[in-house]
Amino acid sequence: MELQSVKQRFGIIGNSALLNRSIEVALRVAATDLSVLVTGESGVGKEFFPQIIHSYSSRKHCNYIAVNCGAIPEGTIDSELFGHEKGSFTGATESRKGYFEMADGGTIFLDEVAELPQTTQVRLLRVLQTGEFIRVGSSKVQKTNVRVVAATNINLNKAIEQGRFREDLYYRLNTVPIQVPALHERKEDIALLFRKFSSDIATQYRMPPISLTPQARQMLENYRWPGNIRQLKNVAEQISVIEESREINETILAKYIQPESAPSTLLVSDRHDEPNGNFNTEREILYKILFDLRHDIIELKNMVAALGGTNSINATATQNDRMSSGTLVPVSQAYPTLPTPQGHYEKDIFDTAEFVDEPAETPTKESVQREAIIKALRKHGGKRKDAARELFISERTLYRKIKELGIDE
Repeated sequence: MELQSVKQRFGIIGNSALLNRSIEVALRVAATDLSVLVTGESGVGKEFFPQIIHSYSSRKHCNYIAVNCGAIPEGTIDSELFGHEKGSFTGATESRKGYFEMADGGTIFLDEVAELPQTTQVRLLRVLQTGEFIRVGSSKVQKTNVRVVAATNINLNKAIEQGRFREDLYYRLNTVPIQVPALHERKEDIALLFRKFSSDIATQYRMPPISLTPQARQMLENYRWPGNIRQLKNVAEQISVIEESREINETILAKYIQPESAPSTLLVSDRHDEPNGNFNTEREILYKILFDLRHDIIELKNMVAALGGTNSINATATQNDRMSSGTLVPVSQAYPTLPTPQGHYEKDIFDTAEFVDEPAETPTKESVQREAIIKALRKHGGKRKDAARELFISERTLYRKIKELGIDE
């Protein structure tokens, strides 16, 4: 009965065993002051759990402060969290309390905690260990009594191996872990959530609610939902507003949830080992580079074909057929040699080359990321915000990657 009342209070929809287990853990740990680490993919609703913990704790009458660590610039995050003294840096015209000082006696929620810089991680570790902190520009040690709940969609074990997150801080934060299930792990809740979102939008804009055919419902439940609940809500609202038909079949639904391509499926299989890794970021960057390379190859073929005339085009078609069957063919057989300005034929520079099914050396993840970041920065004239948006990563993550990969802007 208490579980159902919690769901109603916070607007949580679903009855899957994994979701219920996560809520039960949050309720049990609420009565303590232990630190909690909430993990799960982006869009699963991790932000509800620190609210549950605070509301059912002895601190519920004190402040609850939520901080998105990935949205605060690296140069000011220490000041935001721990405060600063007047004159401690340019623009500090007066002293200011930080979030840890304002949340004294209450709870502070650190979302995207993996985005914290190393120096800030050291300060946070001290607060967790001793309850002490120092304002920026001050030498006076101050005390605070704060319950810390952190959340991340990053695999912190991998971040520790890469030297991006402190191992001692991880163990301090991960006193009680709560794993929030992804939407594809809660198949029995998908149709229920879809009906709730579509009903809400229908009520808001005074339109008839939509319904799903049995085939559409099955399609909805079998889809992987990489964007989780956030993506499902977006799809439900789009269909409700755009489609004239109020009965949604699988044909209509397919326009909004495209099946994942084969390369994506292969990458998804790797995710089982790293459920909280920065999978989406790396996948999008890899796709972008592969598509760019494919486009460059097509342009090169068209250019050579245009220079070589009709025979070259036919030869290109023959070459493509042989490539598709796995046959290795010298390029000199596919493209005729071109006349030089002197009027005679020189040996084609590609005569010694051969087509192979895959490149001789596989690019590393770092080189792929570096190339994608450089292209995005050049495209947007060095504007990090626009480049980060194109790469599907936060501006803070882009800044860190630029430093890690040694990119000269």
